[in-house]
Amino acid sequence: MPEAAYDPVSMIKPRRKLTGISAVLLPYLESGEIDRDSLSAHIARTAEVGITPAVNMDTGYVNLIDEPTFIEVLKIAQQTLSGGPFVAGAFVSDQTGANFDAAGYQRKTDLIQEHGGTPVIFQSFGLIEQSPAEIIESYQTIAANTDRFIGFELTKDLAPFGSVYDLDTYAALMEIPQCIGAKHSSFHREPEWERLQLRDQKRPDFKVFTGNDFGIDMVQYGSDYLLGLSTFAPDLFAKRDAYWAAGDPAFYELNDQLQYLGYFTFRNPSPAYKHSAAQFLHLRGWTKTNLTHPQSPTRPDTDIEVLRELGQRLNVID
Repeated sequence: MPEAAYDPVSMIKPRRKLTGISAVLLPYLESGEIDRDSLSAHIARTAEVGITPAVNMDTGYVNLIDEPTFIEVLKIAQQTLSGGPFVAGAFVSDQTGANFDAAGYQRKTDLIQEHGGTPVIFQSFGLIEQSPAEIIESYQTIAANTDRFIGFELTKDLAPFGSVYDLDTYAALMEIPQCIGAKHSSFHREPEWERLQLRDQKRPDFKVFTGNDFGIDMVQYGSDYLLGLSTFAPDLFAKRDAYWAAGDPAFYELNDQLQYLGYFTFRNPSPAYKHSAAQFLHLRGWTKTNLTHPQSPTRPDTDIEVLRELGQRLNVID
């Protein structure tokens, strides 16, 4: 086996202040309407612990909600945070074989920026089914109309319109000044280690946001994070992050407990983690129901007692 081009042990960055972004769950009421009050409260509590809220992400059903809901969520985030920072997903729906929809991306990024947010550029068939050079040209087109944005690459195991770029394409993405970072959701450590090494060599200010809900300790190696798992407990993620920054060994046990929550709730089918989040937040008393978007996959009710035990171990559920 060829020797790896990186040494993970040497990459560990102790006592580093982490940048955390948490994809906020969009909660629902029995009526089928979104739970505006619980959403606003969860955005606020996320920001209050020092983690940046992310709305209209996968955790916010961005591929399922209509545009009026998309805009309403942006307004709720803007009003709740009173001008404070947040990020939001820019998702463009298309089909395989479609052309890159520059106008669609511009509309979404314009809406996000008008409400004070930073766009996170979801992939699409029209984006990823191009040549590497065309992919970069497409990001440059997006960049021309944005002050700053976050890239996003994800495995096809999560979405058919996803792609994990080759390192040359990733390096070219890093050269776009408006791209301040990129979320990496391959769910594997090695490609993320490669991106961290590339970042350290070429652009140290670029943020590699781990999206690996099965490896949340990637922050030890220099990743920051943009996770769905953190919506279950932004308070505990903030505590874990503070432990790391302080060099406190309590980081490891808390990270282990949060990681077990991730393993359980992101099991197949992974998209059902959103129902797990709804169940957990309802147990915490933070939402009025444990309902999800009607087109989103669900978990069995038997999960609730497992989640209750996990919450008790974390001292956040009675």
